Amino acid sequence: MPTYTPPLRDMQFVIHEVFDAVEELKACPKHADIDVETINAVLEEGGKFAAEVTFPLNITGDEQGCKLDPKTHEVTTPAGFKDAYAKYVEGGWPALSCDPEFGGQGLPFVLNQCFYEMLNSANQAWTMYPGLSHGAYEALHAHGTDEQKKLFLPKLVSGEWTGTMCLTEPHCGTDLGLLRTKAEPQADGTYKLTGNKIFISAGEHDMAENIIHLVLARLPDAPQGSKGISLFLVPKFKVKADGSMGERNGIYCGGLEHKMGIHGNATAQLVLEGAVGTLVGEPNKGLPAMFVMMNAARLGVGNQSLGLTEVAYQNALAYAKERIQMRSLSGPKAKDKPADPIIVHPDVRKMLLTAKAYAEGGRAMAIYCTMLLDKELYHPDEKVRADCGEIVALLTPIVKAFLTDNGHVATNACMQVFGGHGYIKEWGMEQFVRDNRINMIYEGTNTVQSLDLLGRKVLGNNGATLKKFGKLVAQLVEEEGVNEKMAEFINPVAMLGDQITKFTTEIGFKGFQNADEVGGAATDYLRVLGHLVFGYFWARMAQVALRKIEAGDTDPFYQAKLQTARFYFARLFPETVTLMRTARSGVKNLLDTDAALA
Repeated sequence: MPTYTPPLRDMQFVIHEVFDAVEELKACPKHADIDVETINAVLEEGGKFAAEVTFPLNITGDEQGCKLDPKTHEVTTPAGFKDAYAKYVEGGWPALSCDPEFGGQGLPFVLNQCFYEMLNSANQAWTMYPGLSHGAYEALHAHGTDEQKKLFLPKLVSGEWTGTMCLTEPHCGTDLGLLRTKAEPQADGTYKLTGNKIFISAGEHDMAENIIHLVLARLPDAPQGSKGISLFLVPKFKVKADGSMGERNGIYCGGLEHKMGIHGNATAQLVLEGAVGTLVGEPNKGLPAMFVMMNAARLGVGNQSLGLTEVAYQNALAYAKERIQMRSLSGPKAKDKPADPIIVHPDVRKMLLTAKAYAEGGRAMAIYCTMLLDKELYHPDEKVRADCGEIVALLTPIVKAFLTDNGHVATNACMQVFGGHGYIKEWGMEQFVRDNRINMIYEGTNTVQSLDLLGRKVLGNNGATLKKFGKLVAQLVEEEGVNEKMAEFINPVAMLGDQITKFTTEIGFKGFQNADEVGGAATDYLRVLGHLVFGYFWARMAQVALRKIEAGDTDPFYQAKLQTARFYFARLFPETVTLMRTARSGVKNLLDTDAALA
């Protein structure tokens, strides 16, 4: 049976020692009273909830799955899920980073980020139920009418009601411009929606008394394509003016998807038959409103793989220390045993360190992004807000795609550490692999994220935002460039930082001549930029660790951090050389292949 220990020490290291989050956040009047003790206390209690309440339900939830009653269209979640959610609500966890105006606690997003990483390690399928509610909250908070906010936000904040995002349909996948769901205006200002939605995570369940669906649909006179999409709020049960629940609405679950993983989450096919809804935002501008939720979801999906990378690593490490098999190539290490623990073998260590490096680098990146979000919303300086918004927009597709790709590599490596036992269900490792696999697909496949990064976020403004991130890299290089002890961490980042400008310009020039060149290079480009970002954070973490050691701190945590940083730069970071070469090879070897793909 797998185990899980919340990585509180590493979270505290990143938050307090690397990013000095308390001082950074104090610059925002909203967080002027935040302190180290509050952050640590919340993280400790959040870790207990994840490890003690949701983690024990992970395997049983996977085995039992969700069950649909075809007569009532009601879905029953696995045993214990509903009770765990009641404890989650009772503990006030849904309100952690929400607006106090609607019952929230108003704490920094960084706390929500770390709490959800631990929940994802413990039980991704369960965590998706409350996780999607945060996206619905953000979209309504940003674009809802005063009446919608008054009626729905307090219930979402308290966790009494949950939320979903209803985007795709059977025929359109990611191409939302093809969606057909219709919204007919009514005399009372509401709309009646008719259509079908698929792949709706947490779309129907028994954990909360009402579900608030945010649905994309077309008005009768809507333009074709994505410019003719509007966003509507469609509750499972209609809500009266006084906030009480009314009759059942015309939206119901027509089927549950049978999936490779996340069996404990109800991935629903939703049928709308004259479902009553209200418009969110302006007509035909539903995608911009929904993007608030989609961007939150993309950061959340990266966090899912971060959580699975961490828990897979912990279990693989424990197994490698105990499992004895063969002798070390350089001679016996456990002479009192018939074989050595497999952790002595170099390739086992490579797999473990790969997962560790991707977990700790991903944690730094995710925490940094949530700090940017807080400053984008609440910093008093308008330029700081704008710069933070630009950088988090640049990093969002990297968080989603790079962290989930890395999670795929890491969970598979950790399963491999177990050998044949990793393929056996009772150890729990194959579930981490299966659960992670969806993260590379939904909320926009990783290829879509790559196109968004290269086409919109980088080339779309001629690299202006990329240059802003490049200045952060340049500042660190200037600060530590003459420090010989930092050379092994700084030099690779400095070199790639210089190369990325030429690399980007070259791809952009090719794309100007032939747009398919962008498509051919995008996936490789995202991983190159992902490593630049990871390299920057790993260099910062190494910087702190070195300073602590030089100051006489004997905590082995800092030596471990340096050793992991060395592994990352020696074994993982050099992937960028191959990626830049393949991206530069051009699109001809992909498109001039009609005979090969006949």
